[in-house]
Amino acid sequence: MKTQNIKTLGELKASGYQSRTIKDELRQNLIEKLKRKENTFPGILGYEDSVIPDVERAILSKHNILFLGLRGQAKTRMARLITELLDEYIPTVAGSEINDDPLNPVSKFSQDQIAAHGDDTPIHWIHRSERYGEKLATPDVSVADLIGDIDPIKAANLRLSFADERVIHYGIIPRSNRGIFVINELPDLQARIQVALFNILEEGDIQIRGFKLRMPLDILFIFTANPEDYTNRGAIVTPLKDRIESQILTHYPKSLETALEITEQEAAIDTEQKNKIRISDLVKRLIEQVAFEARASEFVDKKSGVSARLTISALENAYSAAELRSIVNQEKQTQIWISDLIGIIPSITGKIELVYEGEQEGPYQVAMNLLDKAIRTQFTQYFPNPDTLKKRSRTSTPAEGKPKEENPFRPITAWFDKGNSLNLSFHTTDKEKILQLYKVDGLHALVKKLFNRANETETALLMEFVLHGLASYSLISKKIFEGTIEFKDLIGSMMNLGNKNYEEEFDEES
Repeated sequence: MKTQNIKTLGELKASGYQSRTIKDELRQNLIEKLKRKENTFPGILGYEDSVIPDVERAILSKHNILFLGLRGQAKTRMARLITELLDEYIPTVAGSEINDDPLNPVSKFSQDQIAAHGDDTPIHWIHRSERYGEKLATPDVSVADLIGDIDPIKAANLRLSFADERVIHYGIIPRSNRGIFVINELPDLQARIQVALFNILEEGDIQIRGFKLRMPLDILFIFTANPEDYTNRGAIVTPLKDRIESQILTHYPKSLETALEITEQEAAIDTEQKNKIRISDLVKRLIEQVAFEARASEFVDKKSGVSARLTISALENAYSAAELRSIVNQEKQTQIWISDLIGIIPSITGKIELVYEGEQEGPYQVAMNLLDKAIRTQFTQYFPNPDTLKKRSRTSTPAEGKPKEENPFRPITAWFDKGNSLNLSFHTTDKEKILQLYKVDGLHALVKKLFNRANETETALLMEFVLHGLASYSLISKKIFEGTIEFKDLIGSMMNLGNKNYEEEFDEES
């Protein structure tokens, strides 16, 4: 007989069903998955050798868990995925508010039902998706919300005394009995409310306004928190932390490749956008590099962290920036250009918290600087390092009979040195942008020399990337104003500022 077809307590007993605590249930189901070499946490990337083994050990140890880490590190997602290790269905006493086990009832309601109906007591089956409770800790959360309180209206309607257990209104924790209960941002919970959790974690019972009640709850508790020194909101009281057996540290992606996979998996890109807009691996890496630069930036608060949601939102905005341009220009197909990345600035400013120095710079300028640093970092993955070329030209002399090594960027910078400039509008058509890029002497030749298999659009993107890269290394000037990016010679720009010393230094380097 299929388990869900069992309708009464008698049928359940006859089936040979055996009750298990939730922690035993999770432990045994995890063991079975590990034996079958199944992925225990599908969709979680970058934690294969760190967080996931820690969680598996905690479940095998039957521990309550605290995920400790900065924002955007998949703490809540990890907690929700643990439900996949539960049995698909479990039986409860029909009508029970706290999912009573028919073979081991703990509430007076269920005990009375079984006493009155015996083996005819009706059984209800609940799916594992219903065995998950979650509460975001906020300062206004009360003991009544979490654990429960006496309900005077219920007492009056049922004509019961306050000594009767049936007058209790159960909170979200008792209602999560035989399930997983998660409290997000635990430090936000007032200390006196955290104290109310002591008995539940240690003895498994609840206390409501001094009510004489012992109700051993069967719950796996999972808590999430930022590090205690993150802002002045609060902390986890020490006795509570002591009762949480496993504290697991989460982290941001350690490699750009992992970060790329996460962003690709999580970004909600419209199908129409995917069909209409091409995106290169270069652009994806630039977007991802922005987050890495932000996490290392002196202007960004490291205690706050930089969420993975930054790059997810940025990728979505990059697609939309290209789509907006293509709609205006009535283009059926386009690609995401480097200039389109100006559209990701709102995704950066909304996802970083600045320290004092960053506030002085301003969020927009900090975001622009992070994008510029990302271009600078990724530039050397595709082209020779301009700094290395500068040092080499200063210190080395060509061997006798050998010509001096040429700087591959010299034809490009020389073109700008002659007083030429290039203005690229954010809203120009792809065709016009390519024609503009071809005006720069040496630009196409450099890209084709290093990337001879690139097609026309890839070549054009790399040509634009070279200009942004040289600007990030201060070999040419880049200014953004009124929807246009202007590239010109650095010396002319610096002379306009009256910086003659820089001109002398640049001439020496050249």
